[in-house]
Amino acid sequence: MKNTSLSLTIFISFFINSCAVSEDEIVNASVYDCTMPVEAIGQDHPKHNQYQAILEHMVSNGVPGVMMTVYDAKEQDGPWSGASGMADLKNRVEMKNCNITRVGSTVKMFTAVTILQLVEEGKLHLDDKAEQYLSPGTMANIENAHQATVGQLMQHSSGIYNYIVNPRFQTASLNDPLKEWQPDELLSYARGKSANFKVGTDVDYSNTNYIFLGEIIETIEGKPFYKVFEERIFEPLQLTFTNFAAENPVPKNIVRGYIDLYSKLEVTESTYYSGWDYYTADGGLISNPYDLFLFLSAVINKTIISEKSFESMTDWKSPSNDDETFYGMGIFKMKTKFGDAYIHSGDAIGYAASMIYLPQADVFACWAVNGNYGKIDEHSQSLEAIELIIEKITQ
Repeated sequence: MKNTSLSLTIFISFFINSCAVSEDEIVNASVYDCTMPVEAIGQDHPKHNQYQAILEHMVSNGVPGVMMTVYDAKEQDGPWSGASGMADLKNRVEMKNCNITRVGSTVKMFTAVTILQLVEEGKLHLDDKAEQYLSPGTMANIENAHQATVGQLMQHSSGIYNYIVNPRFQTASLNDPLKEWQPDELLSYARGKSANFKVGTDVDYSNTNYIFLGEIIETIEGKPFYKVFEERIFEPLQLTFTNFAAENPVPKNIVRGYIDLYSKLEVTESTYYSGWDYYTADGGLISNPYDLFLFLSAVINKTIISEKSFESMTDWKSPSNDDETFYGMGIFKMKTKFGDAYIHSGDAIGYAASMIYLPQADVFACWAVNGNYGKIDEHSQSLEAIELIIEKITQ
């Protein structure tokens, strides 16, 4: 569910030998000023103290800053949005619930929804071979690319190699941490690599699938995929805090990102080190938890896709090596001790986000933190952290 599996060890070696370009950057606190819509209830929400305590707990355990939106559909109280911690440690700016942040691979659900909308309009079919819409150069020397269907790309059942786990890519990206990677440069690290399995026989997470899906959207719509997102999702749902990194890779008002290199909670700033997903549909989304909630609720309530599309999206498939996680199309189902959770999470270097829906409780929760790796992940991304959040929001 994340957009990277780079190891902490590699990150440590990288930052020992690299200098952070933003450590001494002076940012005026007013840059982070923002306003949340009146619909997003904060301190006046009847469960404000209950929900805010979750965020305070995360920050007290070393998370630099966190934003969260919670909505209990059974109640009539509206969504709650809160924040805790710091948006910018050096400049001592507190996190606000309206700040923007990187939300990584959560964009894959946006990509999947866009494809499903195109299916509804008859512009393609889930069982179409992806090669009908991909250029020969894109597919060149990538095993399974000619056999995989559009639906298999969406469900990670194509078997196509995940470029981001290639050690050569990891080394290259760490040698030039400020590089802004183009799609074909990323795909070069999947070329010549063996597929993980025959198409349709298993599921395994691969960012390469979603680079392909971005190009498919562009082929059909004749414009950049993120422009299609704007027209089909951002604007109709009034996602006022959401944009794509390709148009402004590091917005001045984005919260600073931090990493815990040595699991000592001695964080290093990493705001400018996420250049591999600025231009591809496997990552690169900039948003905040309130907008993620608006999007996720539109998906779950079938207001942005049809009932049939939602059924396709949630036609779960379990990987051969894991009976706790189930793959849908741009969404996952995860077993927890409190019941099933529909989920997609994502990260970038120094950022992480998750959006979940609990079908039994009919509760939504979306959160984002401006820190990851080491001990930070234990309190924001781990299964234990997720289950603690679920426990607290469903009390």
